[in-house]
Amino acid sequence: MTDHAQTFRRLHDGPDLLILPNAWDAGSARVIETLGARAVATTSAAVCWSHGYADGHHLPVEFLVATVREITRAISIPLTCDFEGGYAEDPATVGENVRKVIDAGAVGINIEDGGGDPDLLAAKIVAVRKAADSAGVDLFINARTDIYLRQLAEGETAVAEVLRRAALYRSAGADGLFAAGVSVPAEISAIAGDCGLPLNVMARAGLPKGPDLQALGARRISSATGLARAALAALNAATADFLATGDSDALAAADTIGGNYNDLFR
Repeated sequence: MTDHAQTFRRLHDGPDLLILPNAWDAGSARVIETLGARAVATTSAAVCWSHGYADGHHLPVEFLVATVREITRAISIPLTCDFEGGYAEDPATVGENVRKVIDAGAVGINIEDGGGDPDLLAAKIVAVRKAADSAGVDLFINARTDIYLRQLAEGETAVAEVLRRAALYRSAGADGLFAAGVSVPAEISAIAGDCGLPLNVMARAGLPKGPDLQALGARRISSATGLARAALAALNAATADFLATGDSDALAAADTIGGNYNDLFR
């Protein structure tokens, strides 16, 4: 795990942009690995959906821990875990929760402020760092701020507030900043230039493409729920057609890859 932690940390050093696909179970993570990903992330929303829960701190922590353990058993590259807000308000409990995720094999986490108090997230980051240090793992803590995602501010005001929070989270022990939802090139550049941390952005319609993000100073792009939604869209289409027609040939034709997935887990 120590090697994975160091590898994952180095992936943020640049100059290349870290393109980070988000998986939701061991199968999706293993497929992602075979396609050349240098690391894998989880997406909290799709992990929740795969267990029949809504996103937003509804998933029991033991289900998250089990998912992390299953993924790290199936892949040989670093895994970072979407940890939502730590699955607790009390920083000490957040520290206990993150220790479970670390023990399951994660070498990084995202932890978010959501619509809450940034001082509370800072306190949680302090607790997370303490727990990681006690576990002997150089955990990469990616602090996510939801200023853009929740439309709490716009334009220069949003940039200023993101930078204010970045300074707070950096002082608490964060290693990266996740400005979820930012998409305007000038704002990406301003945040990347002044936040003092590797900047993570979220894939969404209208976001500059990889080479442009790299030129703007971003260090990491996460697919977020994008891959899971694409997979679910394919499931919707194939299922709807099969239910309507019972056409086996059409169902077989929908498998455009034709891979032997069983071989991935031998």
